[in-house]
Amino acid sequence: MSYESDGLRRKKPPERRMREIEVLIHSAQDLKNVKHVTKMRAYAVVYVEREHVAKTKVDEEGGVDPTWNEVVKVKFHEDLSEDDVMSALNVDIYAHGHIREKPVGSARVLLCDVLKGGDASEPADNPIQCMAIQVWRPSGRPQGLLNLWVPPTGRFLIRRDSLSFSVKDEVVAPP
Repeated sequence: MSYESDGLRRKKPPERRMREIEVLIHSAQDLKNVKHVTKMRAYAVVYVEREHVAKTKVDEEGGVDPTWNEVVKVKFHEDLSEDDVMSALNVDIYAHGHIREKPVGSARVLLCDVLKGGDASEPADNPIQCMAIQVWRPSGRPQGLLNLWVPPTGRFLIRRDSLSFSVKDEVVAPP
């Protein structure tokens, strides 16, 4: 395709391709309680670029120790380098409210620290990284931890209803 601009015929720039990675947002602990009258109902917003966000469900029960145990798919432009120290996976945690959403804190992990490549079809090349990341309050103070899992290739190889930090699954041979 081409278009005219100032009498010159130019080609339309190619569209930037998107990449999608999967992140298991497991839980957070010891967050600041920003709801003083009612119980805090937290959710997480996950993104690499602010234009492409993924959200977890609202945890109704956990309060300052929410558990989501949810795999979210995060999109970003493919031309972002995994080696770039400025490219990061960002997780913002909010308290759901009737009038407005209150920021609880945020966590950040560099893409170059979690996406290591490898063969997506080979489990030995794709060990899932469990990470506990410091949550920072909007004031800049540290408060709490965020637990998440990121596969180095960006995709979980084994589909499960639930992944857990503490329970090991038994391997059962098919009948």
